[in-house]
Amino acid sequence: MVQQVTEGVSITVETYYQPAQSNPLSSEYLFAYRITIENLGTMPVKLLSRHWYITDSNGSHREVEGEGVIGQQPVIDPGESYQYVSAVNLRSEMGKMYGTYKMENLYNKKLLIVGIPEFQLIAPFKMN
Repeated sequence: MVQQVTEGVSITVETYYQPAQSNPLSSEYLFAYRITIENLGTMPVKLLSRHWYITDSNGSHREVEGEGVIGQQPVIDPGESYQYVSAVNLRSEMGKMYGTYKMENLYNKKLLIVGIPEFQLIAPFKMN
């Protein structure tokens, strides 16, 4: 598990290899990740968009951008948190991801760029 705090917003990431949805013989590896976003500040924030950087150990790089997360643009009040689970396909058994969320302070309309810490995606059989 990794964590990063930016602009009073804490991002925690946990990852899980999904063997039942992976096919190593075809170089398809699915990883799920759980993100917890906690508002440590004093103003409500709204998550507007995400920007991911994804790297496989075979050297391929991708960027993914879009509105919200899992089809939602949650508002997170002070002291509250929001959690979601998503997944990513890799073409190798190891990789990494990191990125940013664009959020808005709902009181003063200030835009915040909140860092998502880099996290490793490693199939358990590669750890031996």
